[in-house]
Amino acid sequence: MKSEIVDAFSMMAKEKNIDRDILSSVIKDSFKKMMEKKYGLESNFEIVVNMEKGDIEIFLYKTVVDEVNDPNVEIDVESAKEKSGEDFAAGDEYVEEIPTEEFGRRMVINLKQNLNQKIREIEKEITYNAYKDQVGEIIVGEIYQIKPTSILLIHNGNEVIFPKGEQIPKERYKKGDTTRAIVKSIEKRQSGPPLIIVSRADEQFLYKLFELEIPEIYDGIIDIRGIAREPGERAKIAVTSNDDRIDAVGACVGMKGIRIHSIVRELSNENIDVINYTDDPALYISRALSPAKLNDIYLDNENKIAKIYADEDQISLIIGKSGQNIKLASKLTGFQIDVVRETEKEAAEDEDIEDEINGNEADEETEEVESAETDNKKSVE
Repeated sequence: MKSEIVDAFSMMAKEKNIDRDILSSVIKDSFKKMMEKKYGLESNFEIVVNMEKGDIEIFLYKTVVDEVNDPNVEIDVESAKEKSGEDFAAGDEYVEEIPTEEFGRRMVINLKQNLNQKIREIEKEITYNAYKDQVGEIIVGEIYQIKPTSILLIHNGNEVIFPKGEQIPKERYKKGDTTRAIVKSIEKRQSGPPLIIVSRADEQFLYKLFELEIPEIYDGIIDIRGIAREPGERAKIAVTSNDDRIDAVGACVGMKGIRIHSIVRELSNENIDVINYTDDPALYISRALSPAKLNDIYLDNENKIAKIYADEDQISLIIGKSGQNIKLASKLTGFQIDVVRETEKEAAEDEDIEDEINGNEADEETEEVESAETDNKKSVE
């Protein structure tokens, strides 16, 4: 029976990738509770687990006495001699090996249940620790179930949740397909394995794809300073080079666009604008709104508002399809971007000029009135 228990859980440990030493300590702890239940908390015993041989040995230590008060920790001289065939005197230590059969079938069943529970807890902890270290990293999972609100993936034998909100809207998934996604989060649950959430819509997924495809980013020669993304449609990414000899945008795009194209294909033809980052907000906004051409930019740095002026034929480029271009540029730069057409600017300038003229005329009228009043005063005198 001892061998059966060890063999069963050795196999489970191998399947679940649980360290044999950890399994050994779990078995010891389970037998310890069983011994304490049978012989009391004051009992003195030792449990030896040999995982290689698949053997468990339990030794119960008792003190030899003339008169027994507690049979769980004491044994009389005659009984000790009768059981072992050796001579004992009061005060000696007597060691007895306890066979697992002595615990009874029900207690052994409870032991197995306890071991199962502990194995599941260890398995959950191992899974949690493994994926906790992979948050922000890309994994490859196989689709095994498609639900209305999520897709279930299998990765290294673990169930991974791919929610609808983390999917690229235009993509279509089929059972048995493999897909790449980033581990977005992991959390423990009271029952069941940890909840592992992956994403293809997250901006970090785009970041990691650039890191994988562009060695200069992986090596730290080029830094990604900002990402704004509408999954499956369009993305803007700002980069800067730490080496004056390397063009950040050119390195990301690659010769004939080979590097950026591989990322675009992975993201179901998502359009990606790569721009050079700058600390100059006006220039940064101008680059973020490319390919549109701007005439002027007025910044309210305190409130993070940018008013941009452009010709009428540039407005559609600035705004983009369904407002994508201006929305992504705003997100990338951190500025609320307001578009002012040149006709509106001219009207505003004309109004300012008109106000100035009216103001000057009003000043002249005031001077004339004051002059007339002065003349009248002199006449009266």
